[in-house]
Amino acid sequence: MFLFNNQVFIKNTKNFGGGNKMQSTRKLRFTFLLVAIPCLIAMMLIVSDNAEAASNTVAWGSKGQIVKDVQTRLKNWGYLEGSVDGVFGAKTYDAVIKFQKKNGIKADGTVGSKTFAALGLNKYVTASSSGGSSSSSTSADVTLLAKAIFAEAESEPYIGQVAVGAVLLNRVASADFPNTLSGVCYQGLALESVSNGRFNSSSGTACINAAKDAINGWDPTYGCLYFWNPVTSTSTWIWSRKVVVQYGDHMFGI
Repeated sequence: MFLFNNQVFIKNTKNFGGGNKMQSTRKLRFTFLLVAIPCLIAMMLIVSDNAEAASNTVAWGSKGQIVKDVQTRLKNWGYLEGSVDGVFGAKTYDAVIKFQKKNGIKADGTVGSKTFAALGLNKYVTASSSGGSSSSSTSADVTLLAKAIFAEAESEPYIGQVAVGAVLLNRVASADFPNTLSGVCYQGLALESVSNGRFNSSSGTACINAAKDAINGWDPTYGCLYFWNPVTSTSTWIWSRKVVVQYGDHMFGI
């Protein structure tokens, strides 16, 4: 009887020891999960952000720095009425639609390679998704427009420089002017800087940035086709134009 109980006792002791081992294993697993789950969530968030940037597409519901960059451009150029918060919502969607329509891009509310390029956010455009000829054309236009801005508005405030660039681009789109930027810049005596040789001067960084902003859709003149200095202008015809806005020493009209 004693031996039997002893055997039972020994058996129960083994079972008890096994229970401790199981409890220890469970504790280790629980501790591991407590550490692993937060790390896994953090990794998923990082991968999600990187995947979004790598995909070169942001749309309704997207979040992060890439959205902030898009919102900043849209805000600066007058398309976005909301705040720059890094969240792609209704107001950002509406702003993207407006920008796409203005720039001849399919208005689907999704920011892809073409919209990124038009916004001047080329760091989000992959080499495979941007055509070489288009890039070369854009680069040539930036260079030419920057030269015109430098020659006509070097000492003007930045918004005034963008405005001069916008006027020249508005002329390209108008049936009353040549349909190319070079044609507009070199049209007769349209630009005084062409006739006096100043047009051939090299442009600075600010003028290059102003040219990019104008090409990417920022028009502080609201569609004006003319600009002039009210102090130095001697043309009676130019004063027949309706003045829309003034930046620095230049008036802008239609």
